Amino acid sequence: MSRRVHIYNGPNINMTGLREAKHYGSLTYQELCAELCATARGLGFELLIRQSNHEGDLVSWLHEMAFSGEPLVINAGAYTHTSVAIRDALALVTGKKIEVHMSNVHAREAFRHHSYLSDVVDGVIVGLGAGSYKAALFALSLEEETA
Repeated sequence: MSRRVHIYNGPNINMTGLREAKHYGSLTYQELCAELCATARGLGFELLIRQSNHEGDLVSWLHEMAFSGEPLVINAGAYTHTSVAIRDALALVTGKKIEVHMSNVHAREAFRHHSYLSDVVDGVIVGLGAGSYKAALFALSLEEETA
């Protein structure tokens, strides 16, 4: 039986493959989503992938799934460094939560070194490009095996 995993992406993630390839790689957002779906299927997961450039959308989606117990992989993009609203909504989520970043935020501008989300998630994965998401899915599959 397949378990659903939510992947929520914030602003500009939809432009992956079109911007700053040295940080985000050349994979387009559509290619990224296809790879993640294939990886998830191999791990026995069904994915619900969402992306928005609007903070309120992310907050509403977090509210919708908050008490479902389903796991979440979140890349809030720039909102990671600015949004208390997303942090507070994320704190409501009862399932496993993994924060991901395609770039190594600690090797970039100083304002990217602080995350408002990290204290309310179970793990953080940075700097592996598309592999950051895949590592999160793999970690969630290990959780399944030990549950």
